[in-house]
Amino acid sequence: MMPDTFTSFLESLSRVYQVLLVRNRLDMYKPSLKPWEIPLNWFAAEDEGRTEDPTEHKIRKAREDGKVAKSSEFSAAIVLLFPILAIALLSSYTLRTMLDMIYYFFTISVETNITGDNGIFPVFVSYAARLTLPVFGIAFLSAVMANLLQVGFLFTTKTITPDLNKIVPNFTKFLQRSFFSAEALFNLGKTFFKVIAIGLVAYINIRIEMDRIVRFVDVPFFMSLQAIAVAALKILIESALLMLVLSFPDYMFQRHQHRESLKMTKQELKEERKMTEGDPLIKSRLRERMQQILSQNMMRAVPEADVVITNPTHYAIALQWKRDTMAAPAVSAKGQDNMALRIREIARDNNIPVIENKPLARALYAEVEIGDEIPETYYEVTAIILAQVYGMAGREREVG
Repeated sequence: MMPDTFTSFLESLSRVYQVLLVRNRLDMYKPSLKPWEIPLNWFAAEDEGRTEDPTEHKIRKAREDGKVAKSSEFSAAIVLLFPILAIALLSSYTLRTMLDMIYYFFTISVETNITGDNGIFPVFVSYAARLTLPVFGIAFLSAVMANLLQVGFLFTTKTITPDLNKIVPNFTKFLQRSFFSAEALFNLGKTFFKVIAIGLVAYINIRIEMDRIVRFVDVPFFMSLQAIAVAALKILIESALLMLVLSFPDYMFQRHQHRESLKMTKQELKEERKMTEGDPLIKSRLRERMQQILSQNMMRAVPEADVVITNPTHYAIALQWKRDTMAAPAVSAKGQDNMALRIREIARDNNIPVIENKPLARALYAEVEIGDEIPETYYEVTAIILAQVYGMAGREREVG
């Protein structure tokens, strides 16, 4: 038993070796890449074939999934600007609170028992809340406002739903999106611009205040602290405004990228139309079935018609006009040959006027289905016929 198993194992190893040998020989004919060369397929379009603009259904579905055009630069600028303005407006209140806190803790530091009923922790929490909650609250409201201005009110949990497929790394897609895409180049240029612009803002402001800064050794502490705080707030506010200005082209770029990411292939567009509008084959069958039902019931509608227009023998068209509910006369029944004869008989039995008009009868039979209103082309001639009918019946009715 053991020799047979060992022989089978050796045969398996031999087959594996032959396969590897053939593969190595085939690889000899493939062009090899040098260590510094990059495969060209990394630059291939990920969504090749997506040339059609997204439909309203696709955009609405993406919005429900949390996929919207949004600029992180705009949100960051708003969240930076308004809390800084709040700090500037509340500076006096903040300074007084900090001085009270320092005075309080220095006062109780000489007491023997500071962990009693009036411990320092509740006092610390109280001072921390008074110092931070106003700024944190304004920052939170700023973040909400920034998102509302960009995407409106949108609540969804799909963006935070765990997706195990995203755990598996895809090195090719990572390189495409991180290094070889328009978004990566735009983000790189945006980062360089922000660093240079904010650096220039800081340099210009410090350069302007340099004469005052070198004299801080000769002025009181609070005066120098106030000057530094004003300069720092000025740098922060100008930087936030600069980022806000930068966020507008960034938003336009993100909107363009979002639109491009939602583009569809011709097949996807065709499938969506089938899903939203229905299969054309099914719609045509439903239309045929509806016409059959109308044809079966149209004899009951002949007594309610205002006039029957004939060919005179081959076609018969029954017209009905309810002025309160219809914009134009509608075909309530139509038929050819025997069906036309039956329509004329029912009309005469119910005292419905029968008017001969060969061109109009042929045109309405060919162009208008049962239950549809007549085209605007035939308004004038139909109005003349109805006026004649109402005159014959002795009824007064305005014909538009």
